[in-house]
Amino acid sequence: MKDESIYPSDEDDQSFGALTFPIYQTSSFELPRGERYRYSRENNPTVEALAHRIALLENMEMGNCFSSGMSAITTTLMTFLRPGKKIIIQRELFARSFRFINDFLRQWGVNVEVSSPGTENVLKKIDEKTDMVFLETITNPLLRFNDLGTIAEKCHENHARLVADSTFATPVNIKCGDVGVDISIHSASKFLGGHNDLIAGVLSGKRDLVNEIDLGRRNFGGSLDPHTSFLVMRGIKTLSLRMQRINETAMKVARFLNEELKVDTIYPGLETHPDHEAARKNLKGFGGIVTVNLHCSADDALKRLSSLSMIKPANTLGGLTTTITHPYTMSHRGLSLEEKRMAGIDEGLLRLSVGIENADDIIADLSGLVNTKKGL
Repeated sequence: MKDESIYPSDEDDQSFGALTFPIYQTSSFELPRGERYRYSRENNPTVEALAHRIALLENMEMGNCFSSGMSAITTTLMTFLRPGKKIIIQRELFARSFRFINDFLRQWGVNVEVSSPGTENVLKKIDEKTDMVFLETITNPLLRFNDLGTIAEKCHENHARLVADSTFATPVNIKCGDVGVDISIHSASKFLGGHNDLIAGVLSGKRDLVNEIDLGRRNFGGSLDPHTSFLVMRGIKTLSLRMQRINETAMKVARFLNEELKVDTIYPGLETHPDHEAARKNLKGFGGIVTVNLHCSADDALKRLSSLSMIKPANTLGGLTTTITHPYTMSHRGLSLEEKRMAGIDEGLLRLSVGIENADDIIADLSGLVNTKKGL
């Protein structure tokens, strides 16, 4: 079976036999020959090639590209939601996504219902008044797995749309087009790009829906530039290889933290995870994010990060090298104390993004998180 992350799509430009799709670094195109593209904020051959690639990866009809993952999210939500519409989200959501929906959209007149974590809790919220469900395939940072197929079925029974941020899962571990998701979104800055050197967002879905979102992209201006599109396509070429390695290494790291260091470890691949069985049945791999709770103060957690030498504290994930984040003061710092408490963002929580380094090297570095004499 052909690996769509490596081979070009049928619509890629092969006019000159180039092995790598070129960067069309131009603001506009000569008319009438360039009528298809006209102006690069509207459309560009390199950006279009990436959109085709994303659609193939997710088994969707059409793709689209944005200047960031948040641009892809906000443009999608603004396209389909308006005052009086109802959206269901989970309490555990990337902080910027939660802020935009729970603050801006609610103030704009959209009815926002917040579900507790877990597929069963989302299903209870969906009814005939639901217009959209927005969730993360694997949640950030507590790694709850949402059974997309089951949720999609309930959504469609009620004529609602399912939008999934599948950044943590990646199309290698689950293809959203195969399980009924209407729109799949990725922060391409993470695993898709894979090198911590770009900011981009992508989405894919049914052609009629993506065409509507594309009109919003053109109006809001969150378009992706051709050079960054080229970098994302470069990253995608090694996505399958990287994720295979990352999946395997993350499993080893999670078991070490849980069984050897006796740290409270959250990872869908562990039998102790509340969604392990559903994740095992639906995912080809459990992903590269491992979360631990040291059950300590924020100051103590940050001090423990100083014991690491190879692993760098950073407010990102999905790169070649292993990074670690303190959600309480980094990724979810925008939440209030009460919102953090309700979302389970404890002061001692650490989110590890496993890279492609040797597993033993990562494990050796992580040993410093625990003071073996004093314990946790």
